[in-house]
Amino acid sequence: MDTIAPWIILFAPLVSAVLILLFGRLSRKLSAGLAIASALIGAALSWYLFLLPGEIEAGKIVWLDFSPGLQVNIGLTLDALSKLMLVVVNTIASLVFIYSLGYMAREEGYWRYFAGLSLFLFSMLGIVLADNLIMMFIFWELVGVSSYILIGHYYSRASAAEACKQAFIVNRIGDFGFMLGILVLWLQTGTVEFAELEQRIGAFAEIPQLLALALVLVFCGTIGKSAQMPLHVWLPNSMEGPTPVSSLLHAATMVAAGVYLLARIFSILELSAVALHVIAWVGAITCFLAGLMGTQQNDIKRILAYSTISQLGYMVLAVGIASTEEVPMFHLFTHAFFKCLLFLCAGSVILGMHHEQDIWKMGGLRTKMPVTLVACAAGCLALMGFPGFSGHFSKDLIIELTAAKSAPLFWIAVGGVALTAFYTARLFLVVFLGSPRSDAARHAHESPKVMTIPLILLGLAAIFSGWPFVSHFFFHELPHPEVGFGVKAAINVALFLGLLLALGLYARGPAKDPVSIPFFANRLYLDDLYAQIVRLIQDGGATVMALLDRWVIDLAVRLLAVGARGAGFVLALFQTGNLQAYSFFFGAGVIVIIYLLLFK
Repeated sequence: MDTIAPWIILFAPLVSAVLILLFGRLSRKLSAGLAIASALIGAALSWYLFLLPGEIEAGKIVWLDFSPGLQVNIGLTLDALSKLMLVVVNTIASLVFIYSLGYMAREEGYWRYFAGLSLFLFSMLGIVLADNLIMMFIFWELVGVSSYILIGHYYSRASAAEACKQAFIVNRIGDFGFMLGILVLWLQTGTVEFAELEQRIGAFAEIPQLLALALVLVFCGTIGKSAQMPLHVWLPNSMEGPTPVSSLLHAATMVAAGVYLLARIFSILELSAVALHVIAWVGAITCFLAGLMGTQQNDIKRILAYSTISQLGYMVLAVGIASTEEVPMFHLFTHAFFKCLLFLCAGSVILGMHHEQDIWKMGGLRTKMPVTLVACAAGCLALMGFPGFSGHFSKDLIIELTAAKSAPLFWIAVGGVALTAFYTARLFLVVFLGSPRSDAARHAHESPKVMTIPLILLGLAAIFSGWPFVSHFFFHELPHPEVGFGVKAAINVALFLGLLLALGLYARGPAKDPVSIPFFANRLYLDDLYAQIVRLIQDGGATVMALLDRWVIDLAVRLLAVGARGAGFVLALFQTGNLQAYSFFFGAGVIVIIYLLLFK
């Protein structure tokens, strides 16, 4: 059972997706039932495997054999890291799938939606279980395909069609670097399996610059998938998909894949100080700038999207400064629950508001949606790292470790704390307090139990998942840095400054935002910058190529055609069909040849 269970976990969602595609049109209940059953089976088996001690051998199948150069296996790795990730992914997926019963009850493409969820879950589990870089990269791309399908669920809307295309293309940019990094590692070590890479990494001993290059290229995959600067732009726009999709993609699965990749190769990353330095700075810059952008967004899902980017920045920062992969995974673990909770709370609000997403058309929902109110409060406090909530334990650990490594990185991270507290409190206060600002808010209603029960369960996890008695069960080597009073004080001062500023501005339920900073509201104009780059390089290049094609290549072809046609016309004059004429032409030709031979 121990060796078969991982294969069942992996392929159950794929079987579900195939069956839904074949028979899902026949019954909505069948589509949802197959998807939920596959997720619940995976969750039960994941918890079973997690509770088993030690590493489990699941076997492998030789897929490609180019001996002695390269052998690629389909193999599963079941160590502490992958077992933890299995528990997180399958547990979150099960709750999101169940929640979707209520959220998608009256939506179009019901069977297509659950087929996409199952395919996505299969792809993500492949990343988690892969024992080599090639297998991981294949499932990495499958995650891209399935996320394209889910983000573009409402494909008839132009905005959704554009969002799924942008997500797919931007991720391919990062994935190209990831692919090059895999190639460099293989050329130098002769293997792509994680266990063998650790043993053969000494091949880079004399050329550490090449190792740094390879690892930074692999990190490009994380920059794309985990929406780090500068490839972050796709994630906020991907909110065009159904809200449960946003929760699944942005909680513990797709965007966390990049952090999981870094944790998987952490023992190799430790050998390159340059790579770690690059990773730490990208994470720190991302967590701060994403926080700035989140402070002025008005779409409830976009605010949470920028908070996801920021929190992923903290995880990436943790990879760059920590001495163990458990530190970033600890924050990934707690973040999975409270961010999944917040997105599902946003979905509950959107459904209760008849699909309104602008927070300035909400207000006064505290009396109309009490369960969502309490659950969202738990998620918001965990996100901002309020003492006693899960985010406090995991995020503060990262910042405290950063203080011992780099003062500039520490202060950037502390700035991120203040921004997180501000935009999180702003969201909660504007949505739930004050008076209703629209008819939709005045007629809002609580979500059905199939949606609120997952909120309650995730709310408990948002509170307790970071507490020591829980974290010790999942993590065994978390460091306990000894930091001075000043470090802890700086973190808490930043937290309460952001919180108090938000209370002062929004607690009375203003009718419109009293703060207007276009630079932040327009996302630092980075999206506009990219649009201009695309316009100048892609569109401009296409225009130049079109002119070249029309006035150089086409003109040359036309001239050749005209020349050939003219020569044919002249030669056709000699084709009279008259024997006397042919004899005359022959004789004239002979005379010309004799003249040339004798007199020239």
